[in-house]
Amino acid sequence: MNTIFPLLAVCIWTGNTLVTKSAATAIAPAAIAFYRWVLAGALLTPFVARAVWHKRAVVAQHWSRLALLGALGMALYQGLAYQAARTTTAVNMGVIVATMPLMSALLAGAAGIDRLTRAKVGGALLSLGGVAILAAQGAPVRLLHGGLHPGDGLMLVAVASNAVYGILLKRWALPLSTWEQLYVQIGFGVLFLAPFWWLAPAAPVTVDNLPLILYAGTAASIGAPFCWMNGIKRIGPARASVFMNLLPVLVALGAWGLLGERLHGYHAAGGALVLAGLLWSQRGSRLR
Repeated sequence: MNTIFPLLAVCIWTGNTLVTKSAATAIAPAAIAFYRWVLAGALLTPFVARAVWHKRAVVAQHWSRLALLGALGMALYQGLAYQAARTTTAVNMGVIVATMPLMSALLAGAAGIDRLTRAKVGGALLSLGGVAILAAQGAPVRLLHGGLHPGDGLMLVAVASNAVYGILLKRWALPLSTWEQLYVQIGFGVLFLAPFWWLAPAAPVTVDNLPLILYAGTAASIGAPFCWMNGIKRIGPARASVFMNLLPVLVALGAWGLLGERLHGYHAAGGALVLAGLLWSQRGSRLR
């Protein structure tokens, strides 16, 4: 039963990827990113605000780090993902998001926080080849002429920002509980997103986009972190990260069944390479 928590988290993130793609035609990226975190912060306020107020001296002492975490994990990551959804598919987004654990391992190794192994480097190169096949729609030579597809490039930057977020969160070990940190980071994320929301074209909440905002602000912003944290607590980060391998498969099925996206041979080839790279890097980590 312990594995139900990481599985639920991955299922919620799968839904969020589909919601992110659906939002591309329903609401401006800056608007849904802003509304999402405002809603999540409002829902957490009755449960967390008092504890954060009592620890306001700690928050003030570490405000710059909390602000950077809020900018990376809340504003930049999801903001770029909403923008990327306008020019790429949900399938591509799911595959790129699934590379996050591996990207985190590589960045941690480059920063001297963790040791790089041949398995991690080899797995990263294999996964990168899979992403290239997806971005070039099965013809990698296109990348030499047209460069990386804009949406896929934005998604890679988004995933990289969230990977850096995870590394800093682990390295700094701030003296606040997970929920307290999340709450303060959400506050900073809202502050960073507010100017973009204000300057963007008007995007009021409507009957069409309200369900997307509700899902992003509740299940994806609160439910998924809760399940993931409980999963890591019960089975450890290494075993929990294996469940991320299900993400591209679930997103592909959801995009095909719910969004009507067509699946092609290059999706299978690129996804298989990414999955093989992830499994290779994880196997090497366990044997190390």
